[in-house]
Order: sequence, then structure tokens, then C-alpha cells
Amino acid sequence: MKRIGLTGNMGSGKSTVARIFEVLRVPVFYSDEVARHLYQRNDVKKELALLFPDNDFYKNGIFQKSELSALVFSNPESLQKINQLIHPMVEQEFQLWVTGYKHEPYVVQESAILFENRLQSRFDSIIHVAAGEETRKFRIMQRDHIEIDRVEARMKNQLPEREKRLLADYIIENNGNQLLIPQVMTLHQVFSEK
Repeated sequence: MKRIGLTGNMGSGKSTVARIFEVLRVPVFYSDEVARHLYQRNDVKKELALLFPDNDFYKNGIFQKSELSALVFSNPESLQKINQLIHPMVEQEFQLWVTGYKHEPYVVQESAILFENRLQSRFDSIIHVAAGEETRKFRIMQRDHIEIDRVEARMKNQLPEREKRLLADYIIENNGNQLLIPQVMTLHQVFSEK
């Protein structure tokens, strides 16, 4: 079984690409969604309280992603602390998850910060979903209902598009000029071969 990493900068459309793989009956592990669930665990809540005693990321017991985002996107040290806490747990969840798909030709792990966390060695191949910066800014503003300055602050925490293009094994172009499904179908054929 091959392990395929799927990444892309914010607003690139990697979740849309992941859903196309799912339609093709490819098992997809969504790292960001798993991370969101981890924030509800009591051990994570306690650890966050120790790491950031001046911040309360839970209101009425519900995790406030916007509070955490505001902190980490303005403070690289805080982002590093969060990554050191959450990413080993996400990897542990992936290792458990993947055991259920041993007989599949390949699985996909979607991860926004695959390159930033230097996870390349864990995958047989890596797909980068690429889109121009202005396109991505517009998509994020529409999706998250936030202003351009907040979008730009978030984007600073990810590697530039040109670097990710060089690091990836495959590129899916998602600027709206090329259809996504044929690009995914081509890769599906490549990865399905034994």
C-alpha cells in the first residue's frame, strides 16, 4: 500500500481534491479534522492550559479555533508549541487509521503543513494543490469571512508556493483554468498501479 501526501497552501482547494479521491473510493485521512477533534480531549485541554496560562481557548467547554488562530498566526513560537503538541498525536491517529486499509493500493493523507513539519519521508509520493496567491486570498476571505490583513497574516506561516512546487512529486493546478477531476483521475491511475 502506498502512502500519498496531499498538501497545498490555504485556499488552494486541497480539501476539494481530497473529496474527489474519496469519490474514487480512495481512503482519505484528514489531518486538520483529526487535529480539531483532538482539541476536545481532556489531556489536550490541560496541556494547552499549561502552555498558555493567559489564554482560554474554550468557552462553555467548546474549543474556540479563532482564539487559537489569532494567537498562533501572530506568534511563531506559539505556533511551534502547538505543532509539537498536536502533530505527534495526529500521526499516532493516522498510524491507527491506516491499519484498516492494508489491502488498498494507496491511501491519501491530507495535511496543510506537510512540508512545514518536514513530513516528506513518511510518504511514497506527495501531491501539491497549487493556486495563485490572489486566488487563494479571495477564497479564504469568502470561506472564513475575514479581512485581507488576517488572511495575509495566516499565509505568512506557510512556505511559499514556488518552494512547495519544487518539493512535491506531483502538482494539481487549481486556478480555475484546468479541470480538477481529470488531473485527479490521472494520478489515481498512477497510484493504483501495483
